[in-house]
Amino acid sequence: MKPQLNAIGLVTTDLTASLRFYRLLGLEIPADAESQPHVETNAGGVRLMWDTVEVVESFGGPYTPPMGDSRVSLAFECDDPAQVDEVWARLAAAGHGGVEPFDAPWGQRYATVKDPDGNGVDLFASLPG
Repeated sequence: MKPQLNAIGLVTTDLTASLRFYRLLGLEIPADAESQPHVETNAGGVRLMWDTVEVVESFGGPYTPPMGDSRVSLAFECDDPAQVDEVWARLAAAGHGGVEPFDAPWGQRYATVKDPDGNGVDLFASLPG
């Protein structure tokens, strides 16, 4: 068997803020997750996992976050272009704005926000026709 993508891990400096952001995005995360050292949920067939800096350092030594802009982004498909606008507006109102929704030349409604740790989160849906 070839290796299969199974999970994406995020290192967070503020677990509560990060989980709040991803709940606003629509992920189902247990209510008591903030009290756990490691959190994960199914995000469309791939596990999305959170660990605090302290947890990562407990098994890997001192953690040094990437410098500058994040080099990884997560992309969430929405049901339709209107949902891209709605999710972006909800996250922007909570202080996570970024690139406002636009009709991309590749045939999608597209927008970008940043999670509390600066990771890019893209929102997209196919345009009609």
